[in-house]
Amino acid sequence: MVEALKKNSGIERKGPVVLLIMDGVGFGKYAEGDGVAAAMTGTLNKLYKNNPWTKLKAHGLAVGLPSDDDMGNSEVGHNAMGCGRVFSQGAKLVINSIESKAMFEGPTWKKLIRNAKEHKSTLHFIGLLSDGNVHSHVKNLQDMILQAKADGVSKVRIHALLDGRDVGELSALEYFDPFEAFLASLNDATFDARIASGGGRMVITMDRYNANWDMVRKGWQTHVLGEGRTFESAHQAIETLRVESKSIDQDLPPFVIAKDGKPVGTIEDGDSVILFNFRGDRALEITKAFEAEELLEFDRKRVPKVEYAGMMEYDGDLHAPRQYLVQPPAIDKTMAEYLCASKVRQFSISETQKFGHVTYFFNGNKSGKFDAKLEEYVEIPSDILPFEQRPWMKCAEIADRVIKEVEGGKWDFIKLNFPNGDMVGHTGNFQAVICSMEAMDLQIGRIYKAVMEAGGVLVITADHGNADDMFEHAKDGRVKYKANGEPESKTSHSLNPVPCIICDGSYNGEYSRELNTGLGISSIAATCINLLGYSTPEGYDESIIRLV
Repeated sequence: MVEALKKNSGIERKGPVVLLIMDGVGFGKYAEGDGVAAAMTGTLNKLYKNNPWTKLKAHGLAVGLPSDDDMGNSEVGHNAMGCGRVFSQGAKLVINSIESKAMFEGPTWKKLIRNAKEHKSTLHFIGLLSDGNVHSHVKNLQDMILQAKADGVSKVRIHALLDGRDVGELSALEYFDPFEAFLASLNDATFDARIASGGGRMVITMDRYNANWDMVRKGWQTHVLGEGRTFESAHQAIETLRVESKSIDQDLPPFVIAKDGKPVGTIEDGDSVILFNFRGDRALEITKAFEAEELLEFDRKRVPKVEYAGMMEYDGDLHAPRQYLVQPPAIDKTMAEYLCASKVRQFSISETQKFGHVTYFFNGNKSGKFDAKLEEYVEIPSDILPFEQRPWMKCAEIADRVIKEVEGGKWDFIKLNFPNGDMVGHTGNFQAVICSMEAMDLQIGRIYKAVMEAGGVLVITADHGNADDMFEHAKDGRVKYKANGEPESKTSHSLNPVPCIICDGSYNGEYSRELNTGLGISSIAATCINLLGYSTPEGYDESIIRLV
């Protein structure tokens, strides 16, 4: 529990403070491939011209990741914005736990290893095989496999999901081939480790927010039951399915590795299973499939009795999974909790793909509300199809509802997320990204008009970059091109800064129009709290505005 915020002597507005998060929208480093700059964004152009704005850091150390070489992401970005401080995040926590051996000395690791040894069974690893460091890192997996062998496990199977989203769109073999060689170097008369199944991360296993449980069904069928098209190796599967499907890695169909016609790694009674992804949103549904006594979302056909654990606790309120290897950051004293303690009425909205980010992640990885009487959450169902086919996504529907709520006058603080820049950016389709930015820009214009007419404040920012960096570039800055002359698409997040625009039609000199610079997105919380008329809580990062 936190105490109510103290009123400051400065700001009082008739209308609400509205926090508008443009997911995946930054300032591009390169002119070529910057889908944000290439789009016709008349609204944003005017807002930059007529309002104070600054650039914020949204990656690396500024959001709690191991180094400034690490891309920001929506999870850590919304954590930082929501709690007003920087906590060590998934990737950093996992690295520290492995390097200190705390993971391997912990009760969960020992329990899963003991189970596999006592039953002479298999230790399975399920997760994303890349070094994207957003959901997972292949080095973490290698370290765990090495430890499993040292601990006396005799059989390991890996169910490896293709990335092509946080890394290059056709980079899978750059990870799978060296990983296969790594496994081969470990295999001997006492140890047998192989890749057992796989598939694109946007096709199987890694659904989120209950958007498409059929992805999880396909993952269960592939990893657990060993049902599906079989190949002799992951390399063969990837090359064949790329040609046949003409898809990038994240969209490749599922595959099963078989020997003599029999799958090499089905999950059976007595096995141990580790989901080695550390990010929570795309881990919860497959976790539920393993842990639920009854599952209504799909027919599992067979539910093996296994010891299951996640890399981390993916949901602190639901306590899912029941067993995990690394303690997550204990995020407390979030902005939403402070605002509830101060009787500030709050409204949160996005479409399915980012609904959890303006609620669960923004609230410090907590499900549910701090005060149901003061908060309302609205989810607009996302389309279930490739987002390049609907690049405008649900931004108009989100804007419709936000405008209605602004005009209704019920709320003091409204936050929303437009997923366009991130979800469409991940497709690698430059034309679709431009369309998505222009569609979003139109809706920002509508929301801006409503907020100004209500006498409120509109704060526009982003959680990380993506749409601003759509082409692969060489070290010298030149665009990389495919054999057909087209630029190589980039589907991952960028390391670029993101905007913060303060649109305050009732401004009366309460703060300097010269904003603080050099800050990270964790400063958004203090900024919104100040604009609501309160002092910054102790321990929060510096506000972007300077009260006078």
